[in-house]
Amino acid sequence: MQRRHFSLASVTLALSLAGGSALAQTKWDLAAAYPASNFHSENMAQFATDVDQATGGKLKITLHAGASLFKAPEIKRAVQGGQAQAGEVLLANFQNEWQIYGADGLPFLADSYDAAMKLYKAQKPMIEKKLAEQGLMLLYSVAWPPQGIYTKKPINSAADLKGVKWRAYSPATARIADLVGAQPVTVQAAELQQALATGVVESTMTSGATGVDSKLYENLKYYYDTQAWLPKNMVTVNKKAFDALDKPSQDAVLKAAATAEARGLAASQRVNTETLAKLKANGMQVLAPSAQLKADLKKVGDVMLKEWLEKAGPEGKALVDAYQR
Repeated sequence: MQRRHFSLASVTLALSLAGGSALAQTKWDLAAAYPASNFHSENMAQFATDVDQATGGKLKITLHAGASLFKAPEIKRAVQGGQAQAGEVLLANFQNEWQIYGADGLPFLADSYDAAMKLYKAQKPMIEKKLAEQGLMLLYSVAWPPQGIYTKKPINSAADLKGVKWRAYSPATARIADLVGAQPVTVQAAELQQALATGVVESTMTSGATGVDSKLYENLKYYYDTQAWLPKNMVTVNKKAFDALDKPSQDAVLKAAATAEARGLAASQRVNTETLAKLKANGMQVLAPSAQLKADLKKVGDVMLKEWLEKAGPEGKALVDAYQR
């Protein structure tokens, strides 16, 4: 009887320990706006897997892609308020909140992956400080492929864009149209194909990836790889949620984040190469901008940088000085 009593006690102890370990598991929701098939989302899914493995299942991160948890403009505030523990946002979308967030959306300031990384290094300490004030913490950031110009006819200088019906989908793209003398037309992504087919739009500025997604080669013949800007997505975590983790779990998250940042950059470069090849395969001419077009666009960028600096003030100047040093 005694032996039986002992074994029952052992079972009770084992069950209580099992319950304890189940209680020790932490669950995070990671909100994202882009589809699960997007390279940013695939990178986040791998990040979640890496954290799960490194913590032995103690921290489980569930990715909610395709704006299934919160819409793109809501994600940052949701993470700040703790409705989701982590989230991914496009930095430039929050420029109105704080001008520094929009620095990587300035045309022709950083016009290559190397330049974009240099700008990020200058931007990062300022972003980390601002996020800390907002109860957030930066985990990692990854650039989108660079932006280029799609046209129906060949262009050798900015003068060739004069009067061209130019699709504007943001304040920056509308301002570029104004500065080169193009005719800005506001067209939503869902209506772009019809607008191109009917001649409402003759030109647009976006990435090779978007060009393939939207089948721009069906109506436009030229793509000028201007690498105008490389906007970044950033993944943030609620600071209280991060601070609540034990030290080994925190270390695992930070290590997985650093790996995701490097992996994401490589994926962005790969996607850029693959999509430009797809544009060519579908009959589009993919060209480097002429020296004249490059010089003209640089002037446009200089004007827009000056306008941004007036809004961004001393912080903006400090950032640009650090980047150009």
